Amino acid sequence: MNAFAESASTFIADQPDAAARRQAWSVFESTGLPTTSDEVWRYAPLGDLGLERFEVPIAPAPTSDSAFATQLSERAGLVVRVVDGFCVSTGELVDGVSVEIDESNESLAGESLLRRYESDTFAMLNAALAPSATVIRVAAGVNVAEPVIVLNESTAGASFPRTQIVVGRGASVTIVEYFEGGADALVVPVSEYRLDDNASLRLITYQRLDASAWHIARTTGFIARDARLHQAIVGLGAHYDRSRNDAELLGAGASNELRTTFLGSGDQIHDFRTRQYHVAPRTTSTLLSKGAVADHSRSVYTGLIEIEKGAKRTDARQTNHNLLLSPTAHADSVPNLDIRENDVMCAHASSVGPLDELQRWYLESRGVSREDAQRLLIQGFFYEMLSALPSELAGLVESDVTSVLASVAVVTS
Repeated sequence: MNAFAESASTFIADQPDAAARRQAWSVFESTGLPTTSDEVWRYAPLGDLGLERFEVPIAPAPTSDSAFATQLSERAGLVVRVVDGFCVSTGELVDGVSVEIDESNESLAGESLLRRYESDTFAMLNAALAPSATVIRVAAGVNVAEPVIVLNESTAGASFPRTQIVVGRGASVTIVEYFEGGADALVVPVSEYRLDDNASLRLITYQRLDASAWHIARTTGFIARDARLHQAIVGLGAHYDRSRNDAELLGAGASNELRTTFLGSGDQIHDFRTRQYHVAPRTTSTLLSKGAVADHSRSVYTGLIEIEKGAKRTDARQTNHNLLLSPTAHADSVPNLDIRENDVMCAHASSVGPLDELQRWYLESRGVSREDAQRLLIQGFFYEMLSALPSELAGLVESDVTSVLASVAVVTS
């Protein structure tokens, strides 16, 4: 780990908040990388992760937008560009929206990142090595009509993007966090979202990193009274794609809708973790996770609904469906409930299996070829997820997912 540690030390020494960063780095050094003996990391290929081959950049590398990023930007009201964790452009601001660069190392939860994420090794790396936080604020009462796009480009090496989004009381906005690049790179984003009373945030995280990248992300939503967080996570890229997505429902009437989806091929591993933490009464959460794995790829879904004492009349539901497109593909599904209040409604369900033979036979009996029938069934499986995207983005994302599906080999026996 010498090259990584040396570049990290050089980076930290040049930062104005070096003391706080050294503290986070010290926590990382004392705990080290997790191992598969830890149940949380049981399915991760940690033996393949050698930090010594990565270096921490001291400045962003020159880049150019991909064709997809360009099309995404054309549909946006505001584009914020982040390269290797550095915010390089804030675009032309729209009324009621501000973009700031924050080097305070503070969480939106009102405490230090060190205290908030001390038990998370990779979040500690972000606390130590993120250039700064890109903070997007939407003023109270403002309805932002067009999407805000955050383009995250990673070059070879290690990058630690940090995004914080604050939506004021009664405001509403759609924000897309898009990740691309990252050939032979380690990408460790930490994103936080705070919704004030009666605010609404529609958030899409679209991960399309290079197939050689390691992507280890963490997001947390803090949802106040009557606020609504609609979150969609789409993972197509990376060799190892791990995404932990938490939502804390802190005010009465708060709601969280979370949809996660992925498509695995080759030897990819998609590892999704969710936690919906109900603190206040009359809160609701709905989680739907759907993904498909082909070739020798694997997926893991671990979800937790946690209901605190006093969160009366909470309604929380969790569903996970996994589609196996090859006999050598594998999916694990581990839903969990932790309920400390009686007056609640709570449910969970999961499934793992191949394409429905009867549905395929029906299409073939109507003159559809086997290959086309399989593609239609897979597209239909994903349609429920993509249909929830905002109209400005749905067609573009659906076309991109379809192009990826076209390259996936489906083996049914």
